[in-house]
Amino acid sequence: MTASNPGHAGTAGTIEVGGDLTVNRLGFGAMRITGEGIWGPPVDREEAKAVLRRAVELGVTFIDTADSYGPHVSEELIAEALHPYPDDLVIATKGGLERTGPGQWPVNGRPEHLIEACEGSLRRLELDHIPLYQFHRPDPAVPLEDSIGALVTLKEQGKIRHIGLSNVTEDQLRRAQRLTPVVSIQNRYNLGDRRSEPLIDLCEQERIVFLPWAPIQDLDGNPAVRQLARQHDATPRQIVLAWLLARSPAILPIPGTGTVSHLEANIAAAAIKLAPAETDSLNTAG
Repeated sequence: MTASNPGHAGTAGTIEVGGDLTVNRLGFGAMRITGEGIWGPPVDREEAKAVLRRAVELGVTFIDTADSYGPHVSEELIAEALHPYPDDLVIATKGGLERTGPGQWPVNGRPEHLIEACEGSLRRLELDHIPLYQFHRPDPAVPLEDSIGALVTLKEQGKIRHIGLSNVTEDQLRRAQRLTPVVSIQNRYNLGDRRSEPLIDLCEQERIVFLPWAPIQDLDGNPAVRQLARQHDATPRQIVLAWLLARSPAILPIPGTGTVSHLEANIAAAAIKLAPAETDSLNTAG
């Protein structure tokens, strides 16, 4: 694909979130439209908004963000660039972390914090309800049931449509499921870090969407990735995105970037179809 014909996110197919929200299966992660260290505004605010608008033009119907990205900056930019939103756009955000400086992410799972965080996200995103609200990380100082209970309350109030989890184990998922349906899990997953592999299989069985974060790590040192990139006339990053799409129908990749050119290259990965043998070669090469 070229810049004049960068492809379309819909080429990756679709996936259902919560059984009632259908989105194209290549989304956008809005963490990197903020400043360095995911702190403060971006160097070029107009470029950041151009990235968001171009993502929608290229068929992205799922955008993932969090109140802690900036903090608040990512959500504010999304509203500035895209509100009023297209009818088919699903915005997911997260709460449960605080920001005390660049690269610093203290956990706060207290119910009162989560309620305040969600209401702040509603204001910044200019939404009357959040389609998917994810608990960013369990807090060791707060019982998980207390944190999830706050999200259940928000859902009962109509402020959240669906609840998701991030950075969790299977045991934590099961504990949350005793209180509410869980429609998504967002964990770290890439070729070199497969610790969430059993959760992906579970998500596929239970129709839970799996959102991999940090999906692209140390690609230049992986010979299998480099070889497939040459064979498909693609970049290593595009090959890994294609691998995620092939790995499981439950996976919804959400690659992020702060530039339009990088965004277009990511979306072009939707058109790369890896053969089963190629996917297997990457499964054993991580």
